[in-house]
Amino acid sequence: MITTTDLTTTPADHLALVPGEIIDDAVVGARAPWSGVVDAGDVLTIVDLYGNQAVDTLFYGAHDHRIRYSAQATIAAQGSIFLTTGSVIRDQESSALMTIVDDEVGNHDTLGGACSQESNTLRYGHHTKHQHACVENFLIEGARHGLGKRDLVGNVNFFMNVPVDPDGALGIVDGLSAPGKRLALRAEVDTLVLVSNCPQINNPCNGFDPTAIRIIVTRPGA
Repeated sequence: MITTTDLTTTPADHLALVPGEIIDDAVVGARAPWSGVVDAGDVLTIVDLYGNQAVDTLFYGAHDHRIRYSAQATIAAQGSIFLTTGSVIRDQESSALMTIVDDEVGNHDTLGGACSQESNTLRYGHHTKHQHACVENFLIEGARHGLGKRDLVGNVNFFMNVPVDPDGALGIVDGLSAPGKRLALRAEVDTLVLVSNCPQINNPCNGFDPTAIRIIVTRPGA
C-alpha cells in the first residue's frame, strides 16, 4: 500500500495497480456518483483514500445495457459470496464483464445491496427520509446513459464488510480497508461502470463519515 500525505494529488501512475497510459483519473467526492466506460483490456483501479468507505458499483455492457451484472451468476460461478483477486464479475448469462486482477483488502460484498431513501426510513426511522442514498446516485448517474429505475439490479459493494452469521443473518460492520487501499478490475468486454460513493451515515459501512475515493483507468502496454 502506498503511504502519502495526500492521496488525492499523488500522480495517477503511482496509484494505479496496473501500470499503463492514464485514460481517466477522477477524485469522487463523499456521497457522489461516477460513471465511465472501461474498454476491453483497460484496468480500473479504485482507491479508498481515507479508509472504511463503501463503494457501491454496477456493471453494464457498454453497447447493450440489457447486459448487466448478475450477483447470482457471479456467486454461483465462483462458489463464494465474497469477491477478491481472481473473482470474475459476470452478467446474467454468466459471461465475464470484468475480473479483479489485484486487491489489497481481500473481501468485498455481493449481498448488502444499495441503500435508498426508502430502506433508510424502514431501518433507521422517518427522520432519515431526506438523506441522499446510493439508489439516488445510481438514478442520477444512470440517467446520463439512458438508464432508469427498472435497469437497476443488485450491486457489488467494494470495501464493504458484510459477514454472514451462522443463522444466515447479514451484518454490516466496520470495514477491512484502510487509507490508500486499492483494488483493480480488468474489463473483459467494453463495460459501463456506475459507482455510488456511498452516502450512508446510519451504519458503520462508511465509519459514519463518508469520504472521497479516487478512480483511475489505465491502458496496459499503451
